[in-house]
Amino acid sequence: MNDYAVAVLLGVVEGLTEFLPVSSTAHLRIVEALLGMDLGDPYWKTFTIVIQLGAVLCLPIYFRDRLLAFVHTFPRGARGDRTLLSHPLTLTVIAFVATAVPAFLLTAIIGKNLESLRVMGWALLAGGVVMWVVDNASVRRRMTTTMDEMSIGQAVWVGVCQVLAALFPGTSRSMATITAGVLAGMSRSAALEFSFFLSMPTMAAATLYDLLKSFRPRGGDAIGAMPHTAHAWIVLAIGFVVSFLVAYGVVAWFMAWVRTRGFAPFAVYRIVAGAAVLWWVR
Repeated sequence: MNDYAVAVLLGVVEGLTEFLPVSSTAHLRIVEALLGMDLGDPYWKTFTIVIQLGAVLCLPIYFRDRLLAFVHTFPRGARGDRTLLSHPLTLTVIAFVATAVPAFLLTAIIGKNLESLRVMGWALLAGGVVMWVVDNASVRRRMTTTMDEMSIGQAVWVGVCQVLAALFPGTSRSMATITAGVLAGMSRSAALEFSFFLSMPTMAAATLYDLLKSFRPRGGDAIGAMPHTAHAWIVLAIGFVVSFLVAYGVVAWFMAWVRTRGFAPFAVYRIVAGAAVLWWVR
């Protein structure tokens, strides 16, 4: 398979899986392994970072009206019952900090599992079971139906749980935040929307930090390597654009899906995929 086809394939995989609760990291690693690609190749590591950035950039565009509404109503909120600390934008920042601080302190541990298909397989399997149990128990009465009603405690809880996605690749940032939100008494749609909003600063910070380390490695700590030829730049651009377009479509579809359906199909998929990965690497 030539590089252009690989760029399209990986862009599609990233766009499809970044915001669904199935783990884009695990799917990219599995596809790369199936293609016989060198998972340690610096260029393809950078490629993975760039297409992830392409996916996250679709979010501020898709949610532009919601973002503008939050900005215009800051800090009192649309109903006038919010404060500087309880406004949805502030809660997003609080959840981001609750993720960023532990993740930074655990950087060394996080790096050990990034390429482990065995860890990803177990994370997919365990996450699927947890999602199934939580989704089936979510029929109880909830108190939080929109981001406008969230509390500081819920934001901190979701942010802390997001760290699990960094510690155990295959967990899925989306799965961790959505499940945490539902456990904290949020409706599925509210948990999903907050998951998307939290992913904007979280993923932007993570990908930009990784890109910076690719540009300016220190002490042999480079994550990847930037392209040095026109061909390599074109391959990178193709993956970026494909990831952006596919992710935009997935976000629109997923928001509509969750309003009327649950997460059970994704839980089943995770369990099957996790078991298949564990059997493969056995």
